[in-house]
Amino acid sequence: MTSNTTGPVLWSVDARGVATVTLNRPEVNNAYDGALIEGVLAALDALGAAKGLRAVVLKGNGKHFQAGADLKWIKAVRTSSPAENLRVSRATADAVQLLNIAPVPTVALVQGGCFGGGTGIVAACDIVIAADNAMFSIAEVRWGLHAAIIIPQLADAIGVRQLRRYALTGERFGPDEARRIGLVHEVVPLAELEAAGAQMVDHLLANGPDAIAETKAWILRSAWSDLDDESFAALVESHAAKRQSAEAAEGLASFAEKRAGRWTKP
Repeated sequence: MTSNTTGPVLWSVDARGVATVTLNRPEVNNAYDGALIEGVLAALDALGAAKGLRAVVLKGNGKHFQAGADLKWIKAVRTSSPAENLRVSRATADAVQLLNIAPVPTVALVQGGCFGGGTGIVAACDIVIAADNAMFSIAEVRWGLHAAIIIPQLADAIGVRQLRRYALTGERFGPDEARRIGLVHEVVPLAELEAAGAQMVDHLLANGPDAIAETKAWILRSAWSDLDDESFAALVESHAAKRQSAEAAEGLASFAEKRAGRWTKP
């Protein structure tokens, strides 16, 4: 199978071996839900089996790259069984980590909003180019949740010092700040985003594919996101448990009711 042209995640591979993976829920700003997560996993599985794959370009359809979690879906998940809740966190973590460790270079093209899990997605990519209208936030704490399953990739991308600010405040920041702290590599006018991505792919294709794969593997061996099974499981379990906490219930209620969270601490 060389392409998928329907559903929440589209993908295709061209004659050069360059895959384009497109998040395709523009009606909700590409917010992720169970179907989108499964679509990303399916795309990565299919591309992993593709012969001659050289690079992956990740994009989002519509005005925004990826607006984090679909909070209506999160609310439904948090009231599901503990086993189902844990399964969802594991699938989400698997999708980000599979992108992170992909043996071919990955390039994210970001326009508009890139919030919550979206920041983890771009942090898991090797190269990130942002349009000048991009906006970012690691927003989970605003809803009484935490970003455990993307913290390793974010720590690799922006460092612990910047993560201690932006994952705790949940504040939004623009493309120039994202470049300053290392979340993105380049900022270009929106109209030039595709061309900048194509130029970056040309740079990658000029290099030896085995050399690229081996170089990336060695880089990841010194990364925060080079997790053993026990550490990975702990992140997943903590992420799932937080979603079913009383604080998360209040955070999601505040979102639904369009008000500030009423936070209390025993």
